Amino acid sequence: MPELDPKSEQILRELTANGRISNIELADRVGLSPSACLRRVQEMERSGLIKGYRAVLDRAAMGAGFVAYVGVGLGDHSKKSQEAFERAIARAPEVRECHNITGTIEYLLRVECADLPSYKHFHTDVLGALPQVRSMTSYVVMGSPKDERA
Repeated sequence: MPELDPKSEQILRELTANGRISNIELADRVGLSPSACLRRVQEMERSGLIKGYRAVLDRAAMGAGFVAYVGVGLGDHSKKSQEAFERAIARAPEVRECHNITGTIEYLLRVECADLPSYKHFHTDVLGALPQVRSMTSYVVMGSPKDERA
């Protein structure tokens, strides 16, 4: 992995804000020559520090404006139970993120649906139907004043 000096950190901030910025504009913003800037970006890509570039979608415009985080506790803490739960979650299109976490529950999910009735269907008929699930706690997102996910 390349050393992250202040210039490289500045490049990463700029790319995080706009992954489609041209190399010339990026170089100008961070105060490097275009060739030096491109070398740094390419090295960070090769090293895996930059994993890729994505389009940030407006989920509300796509009909999935209802967002909830769901804490999920499993009834059985075995590897087999966790793997079965993770396989089921991978097949659920409503689940946009799944994190195995520490604490009183095992998983934190980010769920996106069209509206409250569609979330109720997911909560009851999808997540609630999984035999591994012991408990669920929903946290409905009312607004996101800061969201830096790409």
